[in-house]
Amino acid sequence: MTGRVGRLYVIATPIGNLGDLSPRAVDTLKQVARIAAEDTRRTGQLLAHCGVSRPMVSLHEHNEAQRLGTLLDALRGGEDIGLVSDAGTPLLSDPGRLLVRAAIDAGIEVIAVPGPSALTAALSIAGIDARRFAFEGFLPARAGERRALLESLRDEVRTLVFFEAPHRLDASLADLASIFGADRPAALARELTKLHEHVHRGTLSELVAQQAADANLARGELVLVVAGAPTAEAQGEGDREL
Repeated sequence: MTGRVGRLYVIATPIGNLGDLSPRAVDTLKQVARIAAEDTRRTGQLLAHCGVSRPMVSLHEHNEAQRLGTLLDALRGGEDIGLVSDAGTPLLSDPGRLLVRAAIDAGIEVIAVPGPSALTAALSIAGIDARRFAFEGFLPARAGERRALLESLRDEVRTLVFFEAPHRLDASLADLASIFGADRPAALARELTKLHEHVHRGTLSELVAQQAADANLARGELVLVVAGAPTAEAQGEGDREL
């Protein structure tokens, strides 16, 4: 034991454009003793781009619980550890929750090294009110579970943000339009910060039609931003305008 307790750094990495990696993130990756990475191969490519060489250990949804003891022992022994996901900010639909919670419970300092996030990037350019929002992560893959969740969110007045897999986009858009209403404003952000970045904006029914007409909508990384349900006050103002 060194007498010094290490620190856990939660480091955001690019969601596409490598130029978005902050100088602070690079410096932190250089100084930590080891890096806990969702995919060591992908993180290895990022480290090579930055000229960084550090020991890595895989930390993903299937092994996080088993790795906690080893990583906590290293932190208690004085090692600083960097936590990264494949892309973006860790813990946002990515592993790391168990490690962060365990480190906090053990009295270990947890430090954020903020940066890219598909969630906030999509909200910033969707053209939909981002003052209050709820992030729901990935919609359930099973149709029944997905529809049950959407039914529970039908009257949510905050803007809703979802991640979605390309092969489920058509079904999810159809369910959203059916349950939330065809005229609900929405935006589909795809390939954010990458070469083919594009945001499709319109009503849910318009996005359904666009997806049916253009297979490119269901390619790459996808973020869905959906306006919240109209409040009673907003509905009343609309009625008075008629």
